[in-house]
Amino acid sequence: MSKTSKNQGFKLNYPVFLSAAITSIIIGVVMAISPEKTSDTLSSIQSWISDVLGWYYILLIATCLFFIVWLAFSKYQNIVLAQADEKPEFTFKSWVSMLFSSGIGIGILYYGAYEALDHYLHPPIQLANSAAQAREAMVMTFLHWGLHGWALYALMGVVLAYFAYRKKLPLALRSPLYPILKERIHGSFGHFVDGFGIIATLISLITNLGMGALLLYSGLTYLVDIPENQSVIIIIAIVMMIVATLVAITGVKKGISLLANINILLMIAFLLFIFFNGKSIFLLNGIVQNTGDYLSALIQKTFNVYLFESNDATGWMSSWTIFYWAWWIAWAPFVGMFVARISKGRTIKELVFGVMFIPLGFALVWMSIFGNTAIDLVMNSNATELATAMSSKPIENMLYELVMYFPFSKIIIALLIVIGFIMFLTPVDSGLVMISNLSAKELPEDAEDAPTWLRIFWSVIVTLLSIGLLFAGSFGAMQSAVVLCGLPFSVVLISYIVGLMKDLRENYS
Repeated sequence: MSKTSKNQGFKLNYPVFLSAAITSIIIGVVMAISPEKTSDTLSSIQSWISDVLGWYYILLIATCLFFIVWLAFSKYQNIVLAQADEKPEFTFKSWVSMLFSSGIGIGILYYGAYEALDHYLHPPIQLANSAAQAREAMVMTFLHWGLHGWALYALMGVVLAYFAYRKKLPLALRSPLYPILKERIHGSFGHFVDGFGIIATLISLITNLGMGALLLYSGLTYLVDIPENQSVIIIIAIVMMIVATLVAITGVKKGISLLANINILLMIAFLLFIFFNGKSIFLLNGIVQNTGDYLSALIQKTFNVYLFESNDATGWMSSWTIFYWAWWIAWAPFVGMFVARISKGRTIKELVFGVMFIPLGFALVWMSIFGNTAIDLVMNSNATELATAMSSKPIENMLYELVMYFPFSKIIIALLIVIGFIMFLTPVDSGLVMISNLSAKELPEDAEDAPTWLRIFWSVIVTLLSIGLLFAGSFGAMQSAVVLCGLPFSVVLISYIVGLMKDLRENYS
C-alpha cells in the first residue's frame, strides 16, 4: 500500500496539536526576547519548588520505585502486554538495543566525567578525609543515575503499554487515566494531558539538542582551530536536527533500531579503551565498592533532606538531587511512550527488568569508570589541570579534558564526537515519533506511527526554538523549564499508579 493511502486514514487531533504548537512557540519567543528575566524567574520558581516541595519529590520518586519493583514480583508479573494472539514486534536483541538507547541519552557523556569529580571537590557535607569524600561522591552519582530514574521509565512503559495493548486504547498519555476518568479521557482533560506531554517532550528535546551541540562544538575545538562564537554552534545544531529528521522519517524499525545497535558498540569500545588504558584492577574494585556502597546507603540516601545541615547542603540538594528527580520525571513521558511503543508482546516482569537492569547496569558501570578515573587523577596523580578545568571550563569540556590524560587522545576525541552525535540522534528520533503520535486523533490501521510530514513539522519547531534560545543565551532557562515540567506531570504519575491498580484488581484479582 502506498504512503498516500496510508495517510488517508490519519486524523490530526487539532486541540492537542494546536495548543501544544502555539504554547511551545510562545514559550520559545518569551525566552528569546527576555532571556535574563526569564532565566531569573524560572530559577526562582525552581528554588521555591525545591525548598517547599523537595520532600514531595523524594516521596514520589521512592513510591514509584517501590511500586514498580513490587509489580514485577507480584501476581501480575506475567501479564502479557498484548492481545492473546500477538507476538513481540521486535527481536529480543533489537528490543534491548532500543531500550538502551532510548533511556541513555547524551547526558551520560555530558556529566560522565564531571559529576563525581564535582561531588568530590564541592561536597554537600565535608567528611573526615579525602577517601571518605571520594566514596561519598560515587554514592551520590549512583543515586542520581540509579534505580529511581529507571523506575520512572519502567513505570511509564508498563502503564502505557498495558492500556494500549491490553485494553485497546490509543498509545497516548491520556489512556492510563481511563479507570479514573472513563470516557472523559477523550475530552478536554485528555487533550490537556497529551498536550502537556508534547510540551514537556519538546522542551526536553530542545535541551538535548543544546547539550549535544555544545558537546560536539567543544570536541571540535580540541581537534581543529574553529572560531569561538554562537554561529558555529547554531550550524552544528541545524546539521544535527537535519540528520535526526532524516533518520526519524525512516521509522522506528529501520532508523532508530540501526542507530541503537551502532551506539552500543561504539560506547562499549570507548568504555573498554578507558578501562584497559587506565588502572583496570582499581576500576574493577571501584565498580564493586561503588555498587555495595550505593545499595547499602540506598534507603538512607533516598530520604535524606539534609534537615540539620547548613544552607550549603540544602542548596546542593536543590541543584543536584531534586534537579535530577524533576529531570527524570520530565523525560518520562516520551521515554516511557517509546518504551511502550517497542514493548508489545513483552510481559510486565520482562519490561521492568529490561528497563531497570540493562541500561541501568551500563549507566552505573559508565559512571563508575569515569567517576573513579577522574577522582583518582586529581586525588592521587596530581592532575591539577583537570581540577582547575572544573571551575574554569564549561561542563561539556570535562570529558575531553579527561581523555587528554590517555594515549591517542585526538583519535578518541574524534570517536567521542561520533558517539555524541549518535547518542543525540536516538532520543530525538524517538521523541519526534512520539510527539507526532500524540498529535494524532486516529492512525490508519496499517500505520504504526504518524505520517512523515508531522514528524518534519515538529523537527522544524525544535530546531527553530533551539536556534532562538542558543542565540539569546537562554539554554540555562530551558534546563529550568524542563525541571518545572516535572511538577505537574508528577500528579499524572500518581494517577497512573492508581488507575493501573484499579484495573488490575478488577480484572485479575
